Amino acid sequence: MDNFILYFKMGLNHVLDFSAYDHILFLIVLAVVFAFKQWRKVLWLVTLFTLGHSVTLALSAYGVLQIRMDVIEFLIPLTIFITGVINIITLSKAAKDTENINLIFALFFGLVHGLGFSNYFKMMVGQEEDKLFPLIEFALGIEAAQAIIVLAILIIGTLVLKIKKVTRKHWIIICSLLVLLVSIKMMFERIFW
Repeated sequence: MDNFILYFKMGLNHVLDFSAYDHILFLIVLAVVFAFKQWRKVLWLVTLFTLGHSVTLALSAYGVLQIRMDVIEFLIPLTIFITGVINIITLSKAAKDTENINLIFALFFGLVHGLGFSNYFKMMVGQEEDKLFPLIEFALGIEAAQAIIVLAILIIGTLVLKIKKVTRKHWIIICSLLVLLVSIKMMFERIFW
């Protein structure tokens, strides 16, 4: 039980660590296109991101996958940037299109985000034979933290839309643009070539 709590807390802290805010930025641009009434899709969004994240953590922990960290550190803000741009570009299309694209992004870009934490995770599990249970426990912590953040995004969005009388379209544009600006700064700081 102690190990479960240890790895669960590590997963929780991995996402809720404000000094490593790239995870939070990605969740913002993924979730901003959803409303509270779409809780099933939002749950899928969180789970798909955790799944993608966990797959690359597992591949790395078992020594199957090794990628240069400087490349990954650049790709993480690039995934955030792409998602924000797609949010803005697809505003004129049906909202369902953007939501479905973001579900796909959650899974596939989650693979990239998982690689960003893979070296640290490998050090955590070390030479342990059983890497599966720590991985599952860590993933559950990630899932819980992401649910907390996405819930906060949905609550803030609902309040802004109702109290400030901002349209959903403007809310998506404002959030996406703010995250885009931060992701551009992050990409320039992490240029690897």
